[in-house]
Amino acid sequence: METKVKLEHVSKIFGPKPKSVIPMIKRGMSKDEILKQTNHTVGVYDASLEIKKGEVFVIMGLSGSGKSTLIRCFNLLNKPTDGSIFIDGNDIVSFNSSQLKKVRQEKIAMVFQHFGLFSHRTILANVEYGLEIRDVSKEERRKIALENIEIVGLKGYEDKYPDELSGGMQQRVGLARALANDPDILLMDEPFSALDPLIRREMQLELLDIQERLQKTIVFITHDVNEAFKLGDRVAVMKDGRVVQVGTPEEIIEAPANDYISDFIKDIDRSKVFQAEHIMIKPNALVSMKDGLKVAVKEMEENGISSVFAVDRSRHLKGIITIDDAIKGIKEKQSLEDVLQRDVTVVKKDEFINDLIPKALESMFPLAVVNEEDKLIGIILRVHVLSGLVSDDVNESKEYHG
Repeated sequence: METKVKLEHVSKIFGPKPKSVIPMIKRGMSKDEILKQTNHTVGVYDASLEIKKGEVFVIMGLSGSGKSTLIRCFNLLNKPTDGSIFIDGNDIVSFNSSQLKKVRQEKIAMVFQHFGLFSHRTILANVEYGLEIRDVSKEERRKIALENIEIVGLKGYEDKYPDELSGGMQQRVGLARALANDPDILLMDEPFSALDPLIRREMQLELLDIQERLQKTIVFITHDVNEAFKLGDRVAVMKDGRVVQVGTPEEIIEAPANDYISDFIKDIDRSKVFQAEHIMIKPNALVSMKDGLKVAVKEMEENGISSVFAVDRSRHLKGIITIDDAIKGIKEKQSLEDVLQRDVTVVKKDEFINDLIPKALESMFPLAVVNEEDKLIGIILRVHVLSGLVSDDVNESKEYHG
């Protein structure tokens, strides 16, 4: 994937002589020691990141970790004390004011935690604002604003004012305003943290839906590990102004870099991080539609199982055969297709385990996992879902016992 944003050794120190502090950090002095001795605050130190085009990149950390300071470096609201920030290969730290203004207007938009809406302007006028200061014609900016209001699910609220909307709806307005400028990069600084839990979950799903359609490059800040792992294609964890670990949610859970990361993720709801492909087992026992019932019985006997999936020559799932149906069918001289049960629950490999629970409850049989071409690639036993089995050995090869 193409690199959209690259940070090289970015540091941000607050105080009258910020560069004088960097040698102290290199000697191993802590943030607290530096603050006490010099009255300088280390916001971020030596952060290096690469963010790919079209990915949701989450920066996660507790209060004071430096995550909000870092995201404000992306558009130079915080100008780095040291280091470089490349957008599409250009170091914006070296840009003059007119170049930087162009980047902020055309390439980057920001969504804030507390909405930042103008109380005296309607929803439509709020969403139009960025286009208005770019001197986009009234007719064009209205058209663009209405399109983005519809994208965030607020069609019909154009003439309302912010104080007439709920917190979740106000945040949708802020998102629509950011999207109206059609930015390549969307910076989101804890945008959902002020919302109640139910509305927060709705906004998380809304963001994922919008991202699927628009494919923006999103940098998202949060202190909530469950939110980070739900939204992020990759996650950077920060502590005391430093980036401690970068990886996919699965990589961080399976191989935490240190005790701090382990403690940070210990309460993660793994059912919302791991997907079907992480707990499925390979379907060692299968029968083809061209096979007979005696072949199906033999497969079940040899593998010690009580049912077996049937596929066509392209490995597309056709159904399942139980041992009882197979034996009865042999006695009655029926074909494999005669006794085939087709009410098999099929799931995609990227479905989250949390979403498989109701399907496992309703299904009489193991869940069948298919790939993008709808070919059978795995099987999930109901017990693995219903017992919440998500352990370190979920990817190990296992025998299928149906």
